[in-house]
Amino acid sequence: MKLTMKKLVWGISGGVSLLLFLILLLVSNHLAKEQESQTMAERWSEKKDVAQVSCFFSVNSGITEDRIIEFEHTIDSALTDAAVLQESENPGARLWADAYSADGRITLSSEKTSLEADAIGIGGDFFLFHPLKLLSGSYFSGNDLMQDLCIIDQDAAWQLFGSNNVAGMTVNIGGIPHIVAGVVERPSGRLEEAAGLDSTLVYVSYQTLSELGNCNGINHYEIVMPNPVTSFAENLIRERLGSSEKEAEVLENTSRYSFFSRLKRIPAFGTRSMNGKAIIYPYWENIARGYEDILDVITLFQVLFLLYTAVLVLCLFGSWWKHKGWTLKDKWLFVKDKAERGVEKLRARRLAGKTKGNGGADAEPAGKRRKKKDKAQKPDKKKDAKLW
Repeated sequence: MKLTMKKLVWGISGGVSLLLFLILLLVSNHLAKEQESQTMAERWSEKKDVAQVSCFFSVNSGITEDRIIEFEHTIDSALTDAAVLQESENPGARLWADAYSADGRITLSSEKTSLEADAIGIGGDFFLFHPLKLLSGSYFSGNDLMQDLCIIDQDAAWQLFGSNNVAGMTVNIGGIPHIVAGVVERPSGRLEEAAGLDSTLVYVSYQTLSELGNCNGINHYEIVMPNPVTSFAENLIRERLGSSEKEAEVLENTSRYSFFSRLKRIPAFGTRSMNGKAIIYPYWENIARGYEDILDVITLFQVLFLLYTAVLVLCLFGSWWKHKGWTLKDKWLFVKDKAERGVEKLRARRLAGKTKGNGGADAEPAGKRRKKKDKAQKPDKKKDAKLW
């Protein structure tokens, strides 16, 4: 096939299109892995046999700590019924972990000043799901017996103490002393600020927020647990948590950024962000939904670039096929002839091997046997001369 300028341009444009697809694939994978609040399943198990599920509740859903505890008691029995058991020899190993949280406002004071800030009251392993960057100190767990710990962001630390290195110092919340367990860096950026991280934020126990602050009730629940079959964890949460669809939203975080999940969301791009439920998403979910929109747009361009390359390859293949100068019948006859010759050679080799193994005259080639026969039939001239 003769290479024309038109075909050369097509080939170059197809290569560029494929390169752009690969670049966008790398970018989308990088953006997805950056969202640590959505990758708890990967951190929990490398076998990819677990799932992270998040639940968001309306203010009127009536989710309480007692209801969360009651639900937690059903998880082990449900896993046992599904024959999912703990196989690790480590006595401290766990099959699952969860956390719940509520948002609100709280007032903190130090010897220097007082500060009213947005607050998140946590229960369970909240910082296991949200590993914020620590500037000093350490995390605390909502399961700790002592509920007088708090974590503040760098803005609160500077306003209250004039420094980031304030772990171990004391702040008063509602007149009760609380120890600053750590100082975290508040995520910053256009999406982060739009998601609600545009002001000072502190983290306290759910008990502290509900008793000493202005609490909006438990409105977030997260769990990472075994997922022996597709959607097992998600369906279990929906069934056992007992909240109506109007008052709760349940989603599986593990696969929300996968390529096929993004493809499914593209047709609903104009309506997927609409929310008819009385649910206020926390900042991490707002950020995650913002990245969903970005990744969906990237995925659309990925599909277009890949589709263009595929169509171009088919066109070039069709042009080559049209001008190839041979037919499938010719190739079939050529291959058939080669095969028949190969079979004949194989048969000849097998026959030669058999005759050689028999020994005697049968072992000699037919040509040599004919020469011996002719020699035997030929008269002996010297012998005849003596007779005369």
